[in-house]
Formats: sequence, C-alpha cells, structure tokens
Amino acid sequence: MAATAPKTESYFPLGNTTQDGYTKGDRASATCYCGKVQIDVPLTAPGLVGTFACRCTDCRKMHSSFGATNFTVRDEDWHYVRGEDNLTVFEQTVTIPGGHKMTNHFCKTCGVIIRRFGSRFPGVSFLRTGTVDDFTLHETVLKPQREVFVEDRVTWNGPVDGAEQVEGM
Repeated sequence: MAATAPKTESYFPLGNTTQDGYTKGDRASATCYCGKVQIDVPLTAPGLVGTFACRCTDCRKMHSSFGATNFTVRDEDWHYVRGEDNLTVFEQTVTIPGGHKMTNHFCKTCGVIIRRFGSRFPGVSFLRTGTVDDFTLHETVLKPQREVFVEDRVTWNGPVDGAEQVEGM
C-alpha cells in the first residue's frame, strides 16, 4: 500500500467533541479528546523550540503505544484557552534517568496528557503533537526533527524518516 501524500491545507477531523480548533498565523489550538481542556501554542521559534518522537519506556507506558510525538515550547509562549481547572497532576522520579522529577498534567475527564515538564528542563514544556487540532501540522511544522531513546524503540516500528536518531535524550 502506498503512503498518502502529506496534506497541505488545514485538516480538522472529528478529533474532539467541541470542534473549535484553529490555526491562525503562527498559533494553533491543541485540545484534549473530550474538549474540556484547550491550549494555544506557538508554531514558530522562538516559542516553538523543537519537535521529537520519544521511544522511552515512560512514553510507551503512558500512551499504551510505542512512544509519543511531542513538541517543546517555551513556557511563556503558550497558554490555556479553557479547562486549566479540569487538570489533574501526576509526578514521579522513579523511571527518569538521574532521578529528575517529571510532572504530567492531564484532563480529569478523558485522561489525555496536555503538558509534561521536568526539573531537568526549566522554562519549557513538552506538549503532545496529537493534541494539536489541525492534523496537517502533524505532518509539516510538527513533524519530529529528532527521535530520542531509540534504544527502546520496538523492532517492528522503524525510524522516523529524516529525524536525527539519538540514544537517550
């Protein structure tokens, strides 16, 4: 089966119950599955720091999958549109190399992780690419530039095309 060509125009599939996602210039919305939490994120530097696919064991377990695709943003360059009061927090240091604390904010209603940040990475947050409402951005601006913890990648899932391959972070 041939791969589909990347989309070039905004594409907002039925991805949450509110259907109010947007892309406006260098900003876009990211929403949890139920729509109760929405954030506004940057699509250009300096606010958008980078994009990556993570294959670490935490991301594999948290997403019940083979990893996560993420983008890094400066904390001062994103904000909640709604639902900050509908978040719950989980913090841990056990599985993180060096014992650094990682904190996860996720929707109380549907469980989608909205934000992940850590003591090792002050001033930035890791946001999940899949929460961005315009799916065209997943294949363009937010396509992973790096793939980290490649040593933990499942053997049946190959490297991300064109992404720098990194052991660890």
